[in-house]
Amino acid sequence: MPLFVGALPYGNVPKEEGKRMKLSSPVFESERSIPNKYSCYGANINPPLRISDIPAGTKTLALILEDLDAPRGTFVHWLVYNIPVDNRIEEGSVPGTQGVNNFRKRAYGGPCPPSGTHRYVFKLYALNTVLALGEGADRKRLEAAMEGHIVDTAELMGLYQKKSGFFR
Repeated sequence: MPLFVGALPYGNVPKEEGKRMKLSSPVFESERSIPNKYSCYGANINPPLRISDIPAGTKTLALILEDLDAPRGTFVHWLVYNIPVDNRIEEGSVPGTQGVNNFRKRAYGGPCPPSGTHRYVFKLYALNTVLALGEGADRKRLEAAMEGHIVDTAELMGLYQKKSGFFR
């Protein structure tokens, strides 16, 4: 059974009623443009992220950045797991163990749409365990390892459109 069909499969850690983890960035608002600096046309570094209301019992965090509008379906730009529980991910950092993205790299790959405006979603997972994964796991292995250990989730969506005059 796929990991995220319908309701999210939360672990056994109880959540406070009405309190959900939140993910934001000081450099762009949800559903607004991601600055060029964080794209393949700029410095190609991850933007700073801020996390609030991390649930009690969280042992580590995991993050998946994906392009929902890629021509061949969802495209993973960044996989990071076993991130220490903190309220921030710094700009241009490697906050945990990196998995392999769809560029076949263990690194952040910034927005780089071939055309049009694409939606990029940073999906953050609070986990009740440290994942037994070494460096370089792909999304499928990461999701399998997280199954049953997700305490809470948060998302931040940014938009990015290829700037005119840039060729890649």
